[in-house]
Amino acid sequence: MSDTQNEVPEVIETKKHLPIGMIAVSIILSAVLVFMVVMYFNQKNNMLEMEQFLTEEKDSLANELRLLAHSYDTLKTNNDTLNANIAREKERIVQLLAVNASNTQLIRRYQSEITTMRDIMKSYIVQIDSLNTRNQILVAENQQIRQEISVVQTTNEELVKVQEQLNAQVEIASVIQAKDITSSTLNRNRKETTRLNLLKTVMVCFTLRENPIATAGPKEVFMRVIRPDSLVISTSSANLFDYNNDKLIFSANRTAEYMNQDIEMCIYLDNTGDFIEGNYSVELYLEGSLIGRSSFMLK
Repeated sequence: MSDTQNEVPEVIETKKHLPIGMIAVSIILSAVLVFMVVMYFNQKNNMLEMEQFLTEEKDSLANELRLLAHSYDTLKTNNDTLNANIAREKERIVQLLAVNASNTQLIRRYQSEITTMRDIMKSYIVQIDSLNTRNQILVAENQQIRQEISVVQTTNEELVKVQEQLNAQVEIASVIQAKDITSSTLNRNRKETTRLNLLKTVMVCFTLRENPIATAGPKEVFMRVIRPDSLVISTSSANLFDYNNDKLIFSANRTAEYMNQDIEMCIYLDNTGDFIEGNYSVELYLEGSLIGRSSFMLK
């Protein structure tokens, strides 16, 4: 009887402890649940913020790429190698704009690519500025060279003119002139006459002047006897000599050995039957130059 009475209170005491344990467990589980809900919403908010950040960063980087592409468009150069490199970098920008960056790793790649291309663009700007500066220097040098060439050409032209003038003066000075020219009409007895019917020979005498700058050696003098009607008396149609790129007919000629000193000589023309009354002109030519004139009359 006493044992039964002792067991009953223990059962009753155990039943009293059970609700308290369950309540404690429920409280703990509720706390865990609340914590997890709070963590979930915090994580969701963080994800939304990260997504918004990535979107904003992507849009910002895309704008930077467009600005960078515009900057590359402004790079102008005549250098084919630089133009090819610039075109390649612009193609890289187009490819990056086509990438849908949606995570941090791609965003960082974006940033790295933009930084690299910006550095490359700076190097291109330096190269283009250097080329432009060099081109400006070359243009200035070319202008200076052209001016110097123009001055040289002008100087050369003036020197050529001076040389031509000097050559002309030397050529004129080197002409051997005739002096003391006399024209005589002789009869059969070698006496002078002006009668046409008594004419036997025309004798023209003269002196080749001393000329130290002329070339010494044999000199052929051509004589032209011109009638009052401007016809030249000649013994043959083959009697021709060169004068001013033309051929002139001559009446008679003679060769003398010239030694740069005065030398006297005469040229004779027999009556060919072609003489008429009137005033005649006599011309003497040597080495393509007219060196003297004379005249006579027949009646």
